[in-house]
Amino acid sequence: MEIIKYPPRTEWAYLAERALADEAEEVARKVSNIMARVKAEGDNALREYELTFTKAKLTDLKVSDREIEESAALISEDLRIAIADAADNIAKFHSAQMMKGPITVETMPGVVCSQRAVPVDSVGLYIPGGNSPLFSTVLMLAVPAKIAGCRHVTLCTPARPDGTVHPAILYAAKTAGVKSIFKTGGAQAVAAMAFGTDSIARVDKIFGPGNRYVMEAKQQAAQSGTAIDMPAGPSEVLVIADDNANPEFVAADFLSQAEHGPDSQSILLTTSERLAKCLPEVIERLLNELPRQDMMRKSLSHSRIILFHDDEEMMEFSNMYAPEHLIVNHRNAEKLCSSVRNAGSVFIGEWSPESVGDYASGTNHTLPTSGYAKAYSGVNLDSFMKKITFQRLTPEGISNIGRTVEIMAENEDLMAHRLAVSLRLNSLKNS
Repeated sequence: MEIIKYPPRTEWAYLAERALADEAEEVARKVSNIMARVKAEGDNALREYELTFTKAKLTDLKVSDREIEESAALISEDLRIAIADAADNIAKFHSAQMMKGPITVETMPGVVCSQRAVPVDSVGLYIPGGNSPLFSTVLMLAVPAKIAGCRHVTLCTPARPDGTVHPAILYAAKTAGVKSIFKTGGAQAVAAMAFGTDSIARVDKIFGPGNRYVMEAKQQAAQSGTAIDMPAGPSEVLVIADDNANPEFVAADFLSQAEHGPDSQSILLTTSERLAKCLPEVIERLLNELPRQDMMRKSLSHSRIILFHDDEEMMEFSNMYAPEHLIVNHRNAEKLCSSVRNAGSVFIGEWSPESVGDYASGTNHTLPTSGYAKAYSGVNLDSFMKKITFQRLTPEGISNIGRTVEIMAENEDLMAHRLAVSLRLNSLKNS
């Protein structure tokens, strides 16, 4: 793991680069081929891709009602209780985000404008299943979709080699009220939801995290007319810590990020030379007690420890990096967090590991990565809603606003716009 001491600002942009960015063109080409094939061949392409990537030989892509019902018996009671607790917290937090009725404003006498929120009609949820069965992501996406009132919720997730879906994913879906579940993953699942197949209906908006192939597929889907939640690719964490931080806590936060996948990235920003010096050794000691070491070492190979002169520099770099997850393990954590401008989700203080947000605190773990936190929010209830504006004008209203619109239309040389107003004004004058 690289340790960089007091880098000049001219090097900050380089240090903020994500791992494996040089593969972007090759990933885009492969995904484009997958998207085109699924669009042309539909279910047949999906079955062949599942056989290639997961070794599952599928006849029916749809998970049966029986498989969903049997999932409860295939997981432990402790896990069922944990899923229920997490779903409850997620529901509480996202329910609080509901718009409290329509907004109505009379902007001038006789001109009434309003706005109300309505759910996206049909949404597709992508649930990764490669390194881990991410049943937590089912809750993060399906619970707010149901609260929002989306009429059609489609869930796609990779099958296991025996053709089944992990029962925890199915049980989480059942808990959240999702019944349309399909055994397909990766870029091909995104393509299926974007274009539709015989088995999988086309959706209006696609949600869910994934690797760089899934992220690229979502972006290509957006170019083809299907909305997406955000770019969400390889996961990342940035930890800001001072000499008061427990090195084991910081090391564990690095390792929990590393087990997301080999292209995940962890960054430590610190003013403590002691912490920077000891952290690699602590990480190595804890790593030796964990599974998936080969994958985690690949992630750690492009993770970094960066020493800065002061807190102000750390916050400037953090905002430039715009991390998906930001952990502020610092004696002045609350004060530093007031300077956060770019981050997906922030974890304040030494007792707030990323893990709680990943699973059960109530906030959403589907977050912008790769610097997109500069412009995107994480998934929230609004992600499943659209806000429609309305306006109603009375004769008094068109009389009050009409001349303003006529002048503006004339100066944009849009005379039909002017005409639509002028005819009404003339009608009132002649009545």
